[in-house]
Amino acid sequence: MSNLEELIEKLCPDGVEYKELKNIIKSLNTGLNPRKFFKLNTEDAKNYYVTIREIRGNKIVFSESTDRINDDALKLCNNRSNLEVGDILFSGTGTIGMTALIDEEPINWNIKEGVYAIKPCSDIIDSKFLMYMLQSNEIKKECLKRIFGGTVKSISMKDLMSIKLPVPPLEVQREIVRILDNFTFLTAELAAELAARQKQYEYYRDLLLTFKPNESTILNERTNELELSGAIRWMKLGDIADVTKLAGFEFTNYVQYSNNGSIIALRGLNVKNGSLILNDVKYIDHSDFSKLNRSKLFVDDMLFTYVGTVGQVALVDKNDKYYLAPNVARIRFNDCNVKAKFVLYYFQSNQFVNGQMNRLMAESSMKNLTMEKIRKFIIPVPPLEVQQRIVDILDRFETLCNDISSGLPAEIEARQKQYEYYRDKLLTFKELKKEA
Repeated sequence: MSNLEELIEKLCPDGVEYKELKNIIKSLNTGLNPRKFFKLNTEDAKNYYVTIREIRGNKIVFSESTDRINDDALKLCNNRSNLEVGDILFSGTGTIGMTALIDEEPINWNIKEGVYAIKPCSDIIDSKFLMYMLQSNEIKKECLKRIFGGTVKSISMKDLMSIKLPVPPLEVQREIVRILDNFTFLTAELAAELAARQKQYEYYRDLLLTFKPNESTILNERTNELELSGAIRWMKLGDIADVTKLAGFEFTNYVQYSNNGSIIALRGLNVKNGSLILNDVKYIDHSDFSKLNRSKLFVDDMLFTYVGTVGQVALVDKNDKYYLAPNVARIRFNDCNVKAKFVLYYFQSNQFVNGQMNRLMAESSMKNLTMEKIRKFIIPVPPLEVQQRIVDILDRFETLCNDISSGLPAEIEARQKQYEYYRDKLLTFKELKKEA
């Protein structure tokens, strides 16, 4: 018998009491709306303003993109949400149910409206146990029943506080926390290894794809290494490829979306990190294809997102399957000396993103690129055999780092499923029957 089983047998053999959240916490608050009370990112703003973006892996993670507030705004926020170590953050709008535990004194940050701060009663419920409980599938289902809103979903603080949770003795709670912490630690180790591999991959990708003017690379057949020799062709994208998009009138007049079919309109959300992501698609089988010849996609056509999250790329892998949707450009190479996969990797490199794409975007008031600007991208074109060698090397790295069917991501996914299964099992209790 495990230690947990012994504790349950000793302390709660007949089940545990279920209580509404409001009866096991001291308070539940949310942050302030900057549109009403203060401005973000002013010159004197040095404190962090935490949104759902900063809630990652049960922690609050700041980055360069985290919004900032000044001292006066932070004081206003602190008066509304008096955050302390042991409080739990819970996203109540948008992606509902993201959680984090405050494990360090929150000196220079506070939360936005829609992020809820839950202050547990420490003599009734362990903070980390409550956080894990809020992540369980059973509680997520209860949240879904209470969600309201249109495009942006929400759960009210009142509705959240009405959810009932099992409250076993504190000794049982802490033993479950210990077990789940060990699970998450092992998963975190794998994730850290994957992040290190990803950095290594990005380093070698950028190294392989960094070319200087008047230089080129050639494959040394003896050492199988790339060496400088001769001159590279530096070409405008518009000179080696046809760049186009789905016109607004084409979409309005001739495209008809549906949730089932066989012909997919590839939208921005289907293009990510060099791959097609097809877990959320729209079909266009009932559209007027005779008017959509320009947006039909073929094998090795490159997709490039030019609005919103700009610069995501992927290659088409099948004929007679895909058409363009709005906000995605099609790049079709017409130079036989250019490999589409080579350019795809180049478009993901830091020298391209920082040296060309971001610079061109900085000239726009919105995050977007016109077809004219995309055609101005300058592409290095080494000999075909060098392009192929670079593609082969990066393909191997890519498989190790990103292929969901093999390598570390597959192991992390399997470990995560295993963790969620045992988490939900550990957090399922027989309800104690109250005597009449």
